[in-house]
Amino acid sequence: MIYEIASIPVRTDQIDAFKTAFGEVTHLLARAKGYEGHLLTQGVETPSLFSLIVQWQTLEDHTQVFEPSEDHLVFMTGLQAYFAAEPSVCHVRAAFPHQGMDLSAQEMIG
Repeated sequence: MIYEIASIPVRTDQIDAFKTAFGEVTHLLARAKGYEGHLLTQGVETPSLFSLIVQWQTLEDHTQVFEPSEDHLVFMTGLQAYFAAEPSVCHVRAAFPHQGMDLSAQEMIG
């Protein structure tokens, strides 16, 4: 299991619009091969900084299947107008698994 963590800086005057837009494109992510769930979080100290955590079966499901896809292009096109800067992405795997972290609920702030 791989977790993609995207740090997404959003323009402060576009926070609500970003959350709405995310809700409109999230189905594109959810139908991707290898997708296991996601969580969109909003910064407490910095409300314009969002983190998108996506659980993938493999790194390749994200980087070689979803990223070059038409769905990814539409997903990003639906969100990029709200970015204050380019998002940064890293991939991690659990170093010490903990029970209770379930991203399959597809939670979204709203």
